[in-house]
Amino acid sequence: MPVTWSTSHPDRLIVVVAEGAVTLQEIEQYLDAVITSNTLCYRKIFDVTQALEHPADEDMMSLAARIRAYPAFGRFGALAIVVGSDRSRWMARLYTELAAVDRPIRTFRNREAAHKWLDTQPRIDPSGDP
Repeated sequence: MPVTWSTSHPDRLIVVVAEGAVTLQEIEQYLDAVITSNTLCYRKIFDVTQALEHPADEDMMSLAARIRAYPAFGRFGALAIVVGSDRSRWMARLYTELAAVDRPIRTFRNREAAHKWLDTQPRIDPSGDP
């Protein structure tokens, strides 16, 4: 599966890696796992540096609409998107603009810079307590 993720509960951090041809359905599976595991509030790194194909623009709009409905499930943790190409940078910008929700979000060229920035972001407890 081109979209894989690991979760560190002590760090309240999810690291997602997208490789190859990434589909909307694979991203939706990841999002379903985030909701069912009550980790929406965790800080996230979404690394698309190895993605060769991205979802179509229409799929990105559908994804953004889904994300805009998620505040009903709780607070969002900060999101760092790691990009490796102009296309992935553009997709990250499109996602950021379309899925306008209340959370810190930034784009990076490498995972180390993303981690460094996320370390400055609050760790939110799933219960809502900081």
